[in-house]
Amino acid sequence: MINAKTRLYGLIGKPVEHSLSPVIHNALFKRYNINAVYLAFDVDDLESAVKGVKALGISGLNVTMPYKEQILEFLDELSEEARAIGSVNTVVNREGKLIGYNTDGIGALKALKRFTEVEGKRVLLLGAGGAGKAIAYTLSRLARVVVLNRTERKAKELEKFGVKGEKLSKENLKRYLSWADIVINATSLGMNEDRSPIPKEFLRENLVVFDIVYSPLETNLLREAREVGCLTIDGLWMLIYQGAESFRLWTGVKPDVEFMRREALKGERRSI
Repeated sequence: MINAKTRLYGLIGKPVEHSLSPVIHNALFKRYNINAVYLAFDVDDLESAVKGVKALGISGLNVTMPYKEQILEFLDELSEEARAIGSVNTVVNREGKLIGYNTDGIGALKALKRFTEVEGKRVLLLGAGGAGKAIAYTLSRLARVVVLNRTERKAKELEKFGVKGEKLSKENLKRYLSWADIVINATSLGMNEDRSPIPKEFLRENLVVFDIVYSPLETNLLREAREVGCLTIDGLWMLIYQGAESFRLWTGVKPDVEFMRREALKGERRSI
């Protein structure tokens, strides 16, 4: 029952209408008997939106494209990870002080660990945007990581984490795929489109292929990887695990990820 004590949480980005986060978090609030609601906000003016969070006493946010990096200048504090990565996907309002966190890296790591060993493995990461940076930062502590990005400079910037950064070209893609144990697509290529960042002939059996895109659930990359005989991991697992960490930061509750995935899949079916 919504009343004057109901807390408000939300997602800000542009666009946000495709997001499953409202489905997941509202189901969690109901399951754990928390008097709160979660809404998605399509934002044009980020600074005004953040001021509104304080003015209205909104309890917390998730942040998605294109604002994960831009929002840093409008926050009061950053966690160690968010500061190092330079990207925020979760905001906690603590008595009017907005604190930024990044749960993308831990979300990706937990998704990977659910299906495969990560420590000591060779990881090829495609993309150096907000999510790519978070994943590179987190995995660099456990694995050997190479980052390929269309703008080489952005890939090179991540070398401060102890990874190797190079330009995303067909030659580098082919070379590092033959080296890698795990490949992660952290670009938006394949989101609601029948395209893949990796030619099918470059894939091989025994490769772990993880696509952080979750709409569609089986991207063109994952379908072709499955056909080749790769172990595939869909992006919904990352959404679930990073969302679980956001929920814990907001409420102190460690949620049931199996329940979260079931609710997300229901929401995905309803949106089709």
